[in-house]
Amino acid sequence: MTDEKINKIDQKKNEVVEETKKKIEEVVKEVTKVPEKSEKPKEEKIKEKKTEEKPKKTGASVSVRNIPMSTKHSIALCDFVRKKKIVDAIKDIEMVLAMKKAVPMKGEIPHRKGKGMMSGRFPQNASENFVKILKSLAANAMHNGLEEPIIVEAVSNIGERPYGKFGRVRKSRTHVLIKAKEEKR
Repeated sequence: MTDEKINKIDQKKNEVVEETKKKIEEVVKEVTKVPEKSEKPKEEKIKEKKTEEKPKKTGASVSVRNIPMSTKHSIALCDFVRKKKIVDAIKDIEMVLAMKKAVPMKGEIPHRKGKGMMSGRFPQNASENFVKILKSLAANAMHNGLEEPIIVEAVSNIGERPYGKFGRVRKSRTHVLIKAKEEKR
């Protein structure tokens, strides 16, 4: 073979290689082409998301199920706590734990002398649970942006009562729902 033929073959190879490179580049551009909708920069998308504000919540609530405490004591504590600020309710229940303040109760319960109430008790187990529940309610209220929430609704119901170890005794369980809303001025 002569040098001329070799040069012609090399030129044709180079031309074919260049044409295939151009075709590959065009195909890659078409495949990787971004749709028109997402042509906005990421910064603009972030700004658009920030402008959409969620509606402010007007209340906070806590719902606890099957707490191991007396339903009768929890009903009395719900009545004791209702229509109070959360902070004041926690302080009052801590006073009950310290046996400085009695919780008014209904039923065949002895009277409290000199306490300004007819009958009452100091439910320790239920009070400890209520302090935890009210602290959770306070955290929910703070998260929702409530400044001075008042407990509007406090309800206790009998829960699912499992049998004891040998099946004779049924344990006490209670459902508690507490809701708080911001104080109207």
